[in-house]
Amino acid sequence: MAEIIGVRFKSVGKVYYFDPGDLMIEKGGHVIVETARGVECGEVAMGNRTIGDKEVVKPLKKVMRIATPEDMRRVGENAAKEKHAFKVCEEKIARHKLNMKLVDVEFTFDNNKILFYFTADGRVDFRELVKDLASVFRTRIELRQIGVRDEAKMIGGLGICGRPFCCGSFLGGFQPVSIKMAKEQGLSLNPVKISGTCGRLMCCLKHEEETYEDLNRRLPNIGDYVTTDDGLKGEVSSVNVLRQQVKVIVNVDDEKEIREYLLDQLRFKKRHGRNKKNDVSEKELKELEKLEKQDEKSKL
Repeated sequence: MAEIIGVRFKSVGKVYYFDPGDLMIEKGGHVIVETARGVECGEVAMGNRTIGDKEVVKPLKKVMRIATPEDMRRVGENAAKEKHAFKVCEEKIARHKLNMKLVDVEFTFDNNKILFYFTADGRVDFRELVKDLASVFRTRIELRQIGVRDEAKMIGGLGICGRPFCCGSFLGGFQPVSIKMAKEQGLSLNPVKISGTCGRLMCCLKHEEETYEDLNRRLPNIGDYVTTDDGLKGEVSSVNVLRQQVKVIVNVDDEKEIREYLLDQLRFKKRHGRNKKNDVSEKELKELEKLEKQDEKSKL
């Protein structure tokens, strides 16, 4: 067993484990720790707790100290420096005529390194830019090319649902998203309708998938024959997954009617798999497959 605390370095991001030593640290506080990037100030996402050895990668680095008011003042100063560095870098990019878009700037807590995050369509030769920035800031400079999903997470915004981006509000990291998930959820396979603002398949397809799989397992397939609680037999014409309701075509007095039933009002033989039909053109299918393949790994 190992005693750990969880530390997050962005408002929404991965949680990293550290050894608290003899310190008792509460959730919501701030600590100074050493990371691969250098000395950093992070927010405590998980207070002292004990977890199994298999859940951590040892050796864990120890917490250097609980952040002091002086440390927090320095964090504020670094935020002001980042805004200035952003403007300087944009001017340098324009001067060097580089085809790249600056997204964000980060100073490490100890100012030993400045990270510039950017997007570009292809590879960019930024060696002269790095030299230029190093001469201005007199510290280590790192330029990191990120993908469109990371850019959306950093900048933030509203999705087509009207809510803040999932990646910028509660998702700690990105997970692979596939066309199969859209099919399972009965969504239109039009690339425009199931793509996020970043142009990739929507993240919510992934974190809602488990619920849809569970709900779909309980329902009959479209085309299945069922028996209703009022003694009628009929064919399933459509299903409402979230409401667990089924529309059934039944014969009443030699006339066909569509009636709606709750799941517990039906009897049927469950079958494995779902035979969903999706009217999608070959062109749209190719676009969807392209989006699926473009699902890049996060570099944050």
